[in-house]
Amino acid sequence: MNSIDWLNEVHNRKDSFINDLQGLLQIKSVLDEENATDDAPFGQGVKEALSYMLTIGEKGGFVSKNVQNVAGHLLFGEGTESVGILCHVDVVPEGDGWTSDPYKAEIRDGKIYARGALDDKGPTMAAYYAMKIVKELHLPLSKEVRMIIGTDEESDWRCVDTYFQHESMPTIGFAPDADFPIIFAEKGIADFDIVQKISKTSNDTGEVKIISFASGRRYNMVPDFAQAVLEVKEGEQTEVIQRYKNYLKLENVPGRYLVDNGDLVLELEGVSAHGLEPNNGVNAGLKLANFLVELELDEKAAHYFQFVRNFFVNDSRGKKLGIDYEDEITGELTLNAGILEYHLEKGGKIGQTVRYPVTNDMDKTKEKLAKLLTEHDFSLENFTDSKPHHVEKNSELIQTLSRVYEEQTGEKAKLLSIGGGTYARSLEKGVAFGPLFPGREDIAHKKDEYMYIEDLMKATAIYAQAIYELAK
Repeated sequence: MNSIDWLNEVHNRKDSFINDLQGLLQIKSVLDEENATDDAPFGQGVKEALSYMLTIGEKGGFVSKNVQNVAGHLLFGEGTESVGILCHVDVVPEGDGWTSDPYKAEIRDGKIYARGALDDKGPTMAAYYAMKIVKELHLPLSKEVRMIIGTDEESDWRCVDTYFQHESMPTIGFAPDADFPIIFAEKGIADFDIVQKISKTSNDTGEVKIISFASGRRYNMVPDFAQAVLEVKEGEQTEVIQRYKNYLKLENVPGRYLVDNGDLVLELEGVSAHGLEPNNGVNAGLKLANFLVELELDEKAAHYFQFVRNFFVNDSRGKKLGIDYEDEITGELTLNAGILEYHLEKGGKIGQTVRYPVTNDMDKTKEKLAKLLTEHDFSLENFTDSKPHHVEKNSELIQTLSRVYEEQTGEKAKLLSIGGGTYARSLEKGVAFGPLFPGREDIAHKKDEYMYIEDLMKATAIYAQAIYELAK
């Protein structure tokens, strides 16, 4: 048993920890490419969050480096080998329905509420203070310790791609961006668009025209809002409205309607969740599409909405598409319709994330999917693939982290697999390690995201001992 009381060391720094964390959480670091500049490629808020962490690191005596304002690091110690801690300071959009301002970082009932409190600013600050404790105790190390800070984890990972073009890869490491005890396997992540092929000869006549339909902002989020703008033939609006009211009641979901310049606007609310498990949320886009398909639509709209219903409504496992798969290491393949769009002129699109098991051959899955889409006059576009990640159970990294976790918590360090992708997969020998403790609700990407202050303290103690054990 390690003689250092790591948790006591954390509590000695609790006030400054919370102050620094609130400062970070109050920065709206959502990807904003529309207002990007050369020195802020992902937007000013994202750049500000990166600069914030690098600045407090410099004040703490760490060596800092900014890599093109898309990533950076804080390091101390020396050695031919290095321990990496991979974090990120970008967050997903806040969404609607928060009890308090999502960027106020309000503390209530022992919890800190903010977008990023759990994913991943809270854990980032925990890992930073863990490094700070090890450094301030002047413990003897034989390896360099390096916190790598990313800013595009919630989108395309361009931050770590850029970082590793300029900097070396740590020998071993962990990402504080998932669950305790230890994530030893992560599913592959394939993101892509399914795009409707437009026929010039399609029949545009119908009782209802869909002027526009939109739901969702990210592949990896279950959409919590959907809106459709309809042009309905004179005299038919009342019937459509009544049918919509009946549908909302039947499905037990909130929604509303209004008439705007003669067009009928339908809105529906779902429940947001992380796209790795769509069944944890209610997909507003799929719910609204499932209503629209019942209307007397023109041929192009009917084709799109019928396709959405046939292959995605009530199926998050890819069974209707014929791409379902499961293994013992990481479980079932899941797919999330994160972005649904239809325009009268352009036709429709469905943005998907597929989380697939480590033994799944995605090349064959992609080929099978593309064939089916072609048969239904859709195409597969903008395909990206992050391969699965898997670290052997008997590796030194997992054995060390298991021992630390068990010493700090008194609980068995059970090895887990997840459908989410963490920065751990950027390392050849990396795992996800916390911060969510067993039994705690996973509210990442949801409204009223929070973390218990005491959990952050415990996680910091675990990370501090882990850093020391891996680097000593």
